[in-house]
Amino acid sequence: MFKIITDNGSDIPEEYAKEHGIDTINLATIIDGVVYNQGVELSKEKFYQMLAEGAKPTTSQVNPDQAKAFFDEHIDDADEFLFIGISSGLSGTCQSVQAGAAEFMEKHPDKKIEVVDSLTGSLGEMLLVYKAVDMRAAGKSFEETTAFVRENAVHACLSITVDNLMDLWRGGRVSKTSAVIGTMAAIKPFITVNDEGKLDAGGKIRGRKKSLDHIVDYMEEHMGSYRDMNDIIMVAHGNCPDDAEYLKNQIEERLGFKKFMVNSIGPMIGSHTGPTICLAGYFGETRS
Repeated sequence: MFKIITDNGSDIPEEYAKEHGIDTINLATIIDGVVYNQGVELSKEKFYQMLAEGAKPTTSQVNPDQAKAFFDEHIDDADEFLFIGISSGLSGTCQSVQAGAAEFMEKHPDKKIEVVDSLTGSLGEMLLVYKAVDMRAAGKSFEETTAFVRENAVHACLSITVDNLMDLWRGGRVSKTSAVIGTMAAIKPFITVNDEGKLDAGGKIRGRKKSLDHIVDYMEEHMGSYRDMNDIIMVAHGNCPDDAEYLKNQIEERLGFKKFMVNSIGPMIGSHTGPTICLAGYFGETRS
């Protein structure tokens, strides 16, 4: 049986990863010179507490040596490895893993590694992992599963909003001027990931509830012929569980979906978005 791997940009729930034998190659979160999640663990609870106390985290992508070391460590786990990674439009991690995998396979020609650029992150990336797990459980081959994930990556959609534009400024996603003006006007950005796997922060909505409702509107508009692929809907938040529950309930009531995976955002993604991020992941015919 082939092994499925992702990175911590997928925000994969720990319980799900453990249940299905999924390991992660971790991008680092750096706070006050301390490198976390590459040997020194940082829980979500502690991370958001540090943010509340004024921490200013940064992140660092995986490098090829780290990727090769990962495969060396897991050499006996399987002969075939499927890595589903964070968008190349957001991080160089996929390129690094590809380089590390190539070096590993050169020394171990009996092993096979496929690296799939998810062209998304967080819940969109997790959706592809979820589908790969289901296909493997259904007896689909390594090649079939890899082809499906690669072909459908662009259909893994994210709809995102945050309540605090200053968090996006601190995370390097908007200018300070835009953040200050938007905050004064109670503007809530609506963010998607485009077909190139880059953030598109074009939407601006006044009011938190309206921004959460707009996520549902956008999902309904863009699912199209891919609606039936959504046997599960992903919902996540930074440190605002009540907003995530509201979003889940709206999706259930308005769109009729019953099965959800609700999770919280980890330090890697949360470093760029802050605690007020709320988002949904789903398959759609188009991203924009």
